[in-house]
Amino acid sequence: MKIGLDIMGGDFAPQATLQGAVEAKKNLASDVDIVLIGDEKIAKEWLNNHDINPKEFLFLNASQVIEMSEHATRALRTKPDNSISIGFKALKLGQIDVLASAGNSGAMLVGSMFSIGPVPGVIRPCITSVLPKENGSVGLILDVGVNADCKPDVLYQFAILGSLFAELVYQIKAPKVGLLNIGEEKEKGNLLTQATHTLLSDADEVNFIGNVEGRDLFNDKADVIICDGFTGNVILKQAESFYELIAKRGHLDDYFSRFNYENYGGTPVLGVNGNVLIGHGISSPKAIKNMILLGKDLVKTKLTDKIKTAFK
Repeated sequence: MKIGLDIMGGDFAPQATLQGAVEAKKNLASDVDIVLIGDEKIAKEWLNNHDINPKEFLFLNASQVIEMSEHATRALRTKPDNSISIGFKALKLGQIDVLASAGNSGAMLVGSMFSIGPVPGVIRPCITSVLPKENGSVGLILDVGVNADCKPDVLYQFAILGSLFAELVYQIKAPKVGLLNIGEEKEKGNLLTQATHTLLSDADEVNFIGNVEGRDLFNDKADVIICDGFTGNVILKQAESFYELIAKRGHLDDYFSRFNYENYGGTPVLGVNGNVLIGHGISSPKAIKNMILLGKDLVKTKLTDKIKTAFK
């Protein structure tokens, strides 16, 4: 197994990405390689300066970097030798099994859509976020930002994608799927949620339990909560702000500590022809380490292959 890491991506790259790779390497079997994608000279110099043998890693050199503030499409066009493009090329050619980056998220999404492309049958790939449950388990919410506007059949597919991810990677058996709404009754909501409820009620592919409300995000009513990307992104950013506020006021406990993004590393782009992980732009070494370990799980569980089978 080869896990590709964009070492130039993120606000604190390459120091944070390289340190994260070193920490992840300690938790991986000997047959799992980390491929460092970016400026090979900088990477080897950093490793040598920290008394780490560069031979513990593989390298794919990239002479250019897409900065976090750059326009994704323009940068991909004008900087062909950037680390993200080199990573997607390697993924497409089978030189790596997963590509992880905390870099320019727009470039990662463009690469996902136009380099490796969506799985045939998937209308809109999406991204997800972990919901820490009060009982100690986790749930998922999707989409959280890629698709601000959705149609009922797109949300229907999110339910399938989220269920596969929850079952295979988080080992949640027959995950309960809830549709985020303003009430539990099937008549509640707008035209989108009403039509989606009808579709899901007739679905055999997912374990649909009906509508859920905002108060159900962190209880065990549903394992997978689906919504449009606009709503999901608002919820994600609100959860992040609550964690920061609670930490700032000194009220963190075991439960609220689980809201720290570092614990989960990143999110896969679900529904594309390859394993792609997008990390937070402010990713720390701990976050990078956990993103790499999540990448290992994506490959090990053959999530992408299972998605392809589900959408045949």
